[in-house]
Amino acid sequence: MITFSDIYEAMRKEKYSEQLQLLSKKFLIDSAEYFREKREFLNKEEDLFSDMAIKSKKKLENALSSFRDLLRIRKKKILNLAFVASEVGISKKDFENLLGFEKDLFEGIVKGLERAEGNMNAEMSGIQKDELKHRLVRFLEDVPEFLDFEGKEVGPFEKGEIANLESEIVEILEKDKRVEVIDYD
Repeated sequence: MITFSDIYEAMRKEKYSEQLQLLSKKFLIDSAEYFREKREFLNKEEDLFSDMAIKSKKKLENALSSFRDLLRIRKKKILNLAFVASEVGISKKDFENLLGFEKDLFEGIVKGLERAEGNMNAEMSGIQKDELKHRLVRFLEDVPEFLDFEGKEVGPFEKGEIANLESEIVEILEKDKRVEVIDYD
């Protein structure tokens, strides 16, 4: 069972350490149980102005505040870690200290940073973002009507016809040697 002291101590260690601190895998579950029990106790207390009720309420408020601070500090560290990882990689030790939802957050941020880097490089090389979504193609054979990824009808196309299609569709047609891309320099 976790206590107010455990939550406060975890927050304090996180705050004064540069590295992401290791929390037990059950830390979130135990914390939620602690908060639930404290709330239940306060709800059962008939005299909300008794010393015990006032102290319990204050303890719960402090625990919630410490818990929020702990998560906020960890998120800042994860943002920094994701930035470093997108630039130079990540050490296994840092990744091991992440909780499950934090690993998802970290991976999402790293992917977002990599996507932004790719978009920046594309813009710097003169390719516009819209140009990446569509390609100009010439059909090498007759292609009957088909559905795109959103279920919309596309086509039919005749041999030699030129069309501007989504890049994902072009990739499929190009692999089947049904089109040639004609918008390359």
